[in-house]
Amino acid sequence: MAVPPPRARRRPRPGSLDRPVNGRLYRGTWLLVGLPLLLVAFSVARPQPLPPPALAPSVDGAATTRLAQDFLTYPNRFPGTLGAAQASQWVRDQLQAYGLRVRAERFTAHVPRLGTVHLQNLLAVVPGHSPETIVVLAHRDNDGTAPGANDNASGTAVLIELARAYSLHVRPAHTVLFLSTDGGALGALGASAFFKTAPERRDVVAAINLDAIGGRGRPRLLIGGDTPRTTSGVLLETTADRIAKQLGRGPARPSVLRQLIDLGFPFSLYEQAPAISRGIPAVTITTAGDRPPGAADNTLDPARLGQIGRAAQDLLGTLDQGLEFLGGTSTYVYVGSRVIQGWAIELVLIAMLLPFLAAAVDLFARCRRRHIPLAPALRSYRSRLAFWAWLALMFELFDLLGLWPGGTSRPPSLTSTAARHWPAFGLIMLAVLAAAGWLIVRDRLIPRRPLADTEELAGYTVALLCLSTLGLLVVAINPFALLFLLPSLHAWLWLPNLREAPRWARAAVVVVGFAGPAFIVGSFAFRYGLGWDAPWYLLQLRAIGYVPFVTLALAIPWLAAAAQLTVLTAGRYAPYPERDERTIGPGRRVLRRILVGHRARNGASPDLGRALEG
Repeated sequence: MAVPPPRARRRPRPGSLDRPVNGRLYRGTWLLVGLPLLLVAFSVARPQPLPPPALAPSVDGAATTRLAQDFLTYPNRFPGTLGAAQASQWVRDQLQAYGLRVRAERFTAHVPRLGTVHLQNLLAVVPGHSPETIVVLAHRDNDGTAPGANDNASGTAVLIELARAYSLHVRPAHTVLFLSTDGGALGALGASAFFKTAPERRDVVAAINLDAIGGRGRPRLLIGGDTPRTTSGVLLETTADRIAKQLGRGPARPSVLRQLIDLGFPFSLYEQAPAISRGIPAVTITTAGDRPPGAADNTLDPARLGQIGRAAQDLLGTLDQGLEFLGGTSTYVYVGSRVIQGWAIELVLIAMLLPFLAAAVDLFARCRRRHIPLAPALRSYRSRLAFWAWLALMFELFDLLGLWPGGTSRPPSLTSTAARHWPAFGLIMLAVLAAAGWLIVRDRLIPRRPLADTEELAGYTVALLCLSTLGLLVVAINPFALLFLLPSLHAWLWLPNLREAPRWARAAVVVVGFAGPAFIVGSFAFRYGLGWDAPWYLLQLRAIGYVPFVTLALAIPWLAAAAQLTVLTAGRYAPYPERDERTIGPGRRVLRRILVGHRARNGASPDLGRALEG
């Protein structure tokens, strides 16, 4: 039997590199990730719950249910309505009946598509021996579509029951503030206003939020903020322990991936978020999920309401006697009853960036050693960057002109028209301006001749180097956001080595690189139930200022690099033409006609019109 001859090794094409990315260097640099992983093992901690209070909780489920049903005589409690005013007076009357002095704190907020709304928080203070304050809060409003027995008559009823219990006891060790907020269904407006402007907030050291606690679902704890911060680990474990004591099992907790997504892209619709963002340990107890159930949830389980009410009273008594051991907010990810410190996770994410940086810099050095010019590829990237910057600038300009629904920088309700109804006129105008911008830059980006191997490699190198710079900027701003960037870095790094691979294989690698942004969009589409409205909701968060401008600024260079790598994979890439290869684009052509006509009327220099040809 004849032995087939060995396959001849393919020779490098002239003027190019056979394997531009150094796989050995890339794999070797991954060894550096081992040290941060070792530090992760040493950073694992197990916060211990505080000891329970001496007094047993006394909240009665049947009595609390009757109180909630009485509150439901005002089914429409949408902020600014007559029902909202009546519900506010009802809460005031209930608290004053226990000898508590109630103060109203009025404020206004601009709600997308609704305009200016007048709201008021109700505050009842039980003075303690210490001015350090524990806040118990629950929003009393709803979206007006249904009575909202669970969301949030349940939380309001328990709030009043806890106030009644504390009005009958001796003076507590710490000041306790009972806060009935308004605008909770519109993005935690009441809690945000209180923790931002109320004079009492300076002494607040802990907060317990009661939201939709009367459902039949398993209790959950929400501990995220509007910034990459997490509540005190001691508060988390103490709350979980008090719930487990009443229910026989602890509350449900989100997966590790969800926690990382929340740190990389902070977002929460519950009222613990404004407190945590200002360094105040806070926790939300709920029987709903990450998405609030809304006023349509009229499920009210008296047994469950009593269990969580007693757990909340137990937690409040625990904090009153051991507040000094609570600790502050931090960043961490909890796995079971243990937590992994945020700084250790940040080191791991940064270490995972190093293999890409090493390989990208090595690729740049190889191009420099072989005198491969990178300037045309860099100018091509610059044109794409200018296009995406133009699009972002137009989006921001439309926001200033009022084409996007504006409002206070709080997340709009997921059921509101601001979240579900796309502004057709503004988006059409944005698409028209995007097309106009693309017509201007495309003249320098469309291929006009066969592409040399060195030019193709230069295009890849420049895009990867720009992604390297972007990675360093993300590290400086929020290292947890590397979770969304690393898939594209490590997938797209191998595109230069796959130039001879089938087109479907290269396209698959490009698609894998979009996994990071898909995490964010998918989280809003499925986790928060927005579906196809998720992209617009994310844009709406930027339009109202909830998502900071720096996030949009970081997305621009990523989109430019993604566009350059995509056209390289599709075979439609062209380096920026040299001066003798350029033609006059449509934008320059129109501008030239305007200037030439102006020159003819005023006798200007003809050099100006010729300069536009360059």
